Amino acid sequence: MAVVPGGARSGPPAGAQFFCTAGRGLEPFLMREVRERLAATQVEYISGKVFFTACSDLNMLKQLKSAERLFLLIKKQLPFPVSSISKGKIFNELQRLINDDPESWLNAISIWKNLLELDAKKEKLSHKNANPLKRKVGEDDTAAKKLKTEQIQEIQETKECQLEKQIEEKLLEQGNFITEEGKFQELQNDVTEAADTRNQTDLTFRVSCRCSGAIAKTLTAQEVGRVIGIALMKQFGWKANLRNPNLEIFIHLSDIYSVLGIPVFRVPLACRAYIKTAGMRSTIAWAMASLAEIKAGAVVLDPMCGLGTILLEAAKEWPDVYYVGADVSDSQLSGAYDNLRAAGLKDKIELLRVSVIELPLPSESVDIIISDIPFGKKFKLGKDIKRTLQEMERVLRVGGTIVLLLSEDHHRHLKGGEASSGPLNSQGGHTEEPGGEECLTPAGKAAVSEPVSSSFIAGNQECLDRMPPLGSLVPVDCYRVSLGKTDALISKYKKSYSPGR
Repeated sequence: MAVVPGGARSGPPAGAQFFCTAGRGLEPFLMREVRERLAATQVEYISGKVFFTACSDLNMLKQLKSAERLFLLIKKQLPFPVSSISKGKIFNELQRLINDDPESWLNAISIWKNLLELDAKKEKLSHKNANPLKRKVGEDDTAAKKLKTEQIQEIQETKECQLEKQIEEKLLEQGNFITEEGKFQELQNDVTEAADTRNQTDLTFRVSCRCSGAIAKTLTAQEVGRVIGIALMKQFGWKANLRNPNLEIFIHLSDIYSVLGIPVFRVPLACRAYIKTAGMRSTIAWAMASLAEIKAGAVVLDPMCGLGTILLEAAKEWPDVYYVGADVSDSQLSGAYDNLRAAGLKDKIELLRVSVIELPLPSESVDIIISDIPFGKKFKLGKDIKRTLQEMERVLRVGGTIVLLLSEDHHRHLKGGEASSGPLNSQGGHTEEPGGEECLTPAGKAAVSEPVSSSFIAGNQECLDRMPPLGSLVPVDCYRVSLGKTDALISKYKKSYSPGR
């Protein structure tokens, strides 16, 4: 059986189905982004994931900023009825994901291969058209930068897949996918027979599994991986390679859905190559910047910029803007400067060492303020938040926009100490690194697959209703988002009038 039928297409695949993992609360941002950036259709979501159809090449897909990881969709279906069937029947149902519809797998592999081949052709053409003399001058520097980027990417992947690799190493020691003696002996014999009778291909694979909810109490990720892996070997004659495969198959089983896909990129989209030192989560920073509606020629300020993640994300997306970052910490500003220099943006963003409550800026001189109000253990802003916002209000022009990342404690202080309803799942920590794992195994109940409509609108409206006016700052929008260990609110305000007049 041919693994990939037909030859490569001359352009990007028509109507390929994808899904992205996203931090909880960022689904509406990602849905808007795939529509606007990729002209995607059939866009829908379940908690932590957004599904869509698009005619895009790899270069276009790489531009997604609010996604954690991108997958080519193989299958999406209802969850397994764990409570009503035995473990053996669940194994049979898992095998049927492959055996009942092998064509969908072959189609997905064909699209995956075409995407890679098209990208390789474009890269080859780009190198061919490049000035050879110019390329030679910077050859050593380019090679060094590429090596460093690959090392960073490898470290990041190792962190995110640590549990998976531990599982894989155990399987390698066993020599095959079978660990429970005799349990899958008949199926193993079938695999051996299939391998003898079929033409072997060069395609190697491994299976990455996530189980959450009730099914996680019945099956382990290892068991799911064994069953899926054996079924793929039997059906297609592929070879398992747990350390360095050509192809990775991702499967997530939960109480809401069963999803199978192929990771399009080895490194998560959320791991920005242009950020040297991670500060706040890059997807959150981009979402905040996108909510601010930045226009060319605007003056954008982050008065507590930290390592400059928000400014970096904004400047990469909206370059024709004057950006200013301020912070009182020398170490944070030093890290921000290193990030700007690594991203090639040190001439696009001005950094100031000043206190947020004493900004050396004229009144009503800033168009947009975007800031992550500190609430972690290392950097924390408590009751001083009112004074901080008053200074932001002073420098913001009438009609200007403020987008803030606020904790529940901040909301309580803004409401004069009144305890607000529906507390966030805050544990007092403010994550400093991207929390990709939460996106793959979203906590809490997921929503039924549907377009962004009633559930998000109702949740955001409830969040908005809790936001009090802050002097001349009028609440406009609010989104509850996950930061990994803790939740927070992205709150948007507009300045309606000048307080001094």
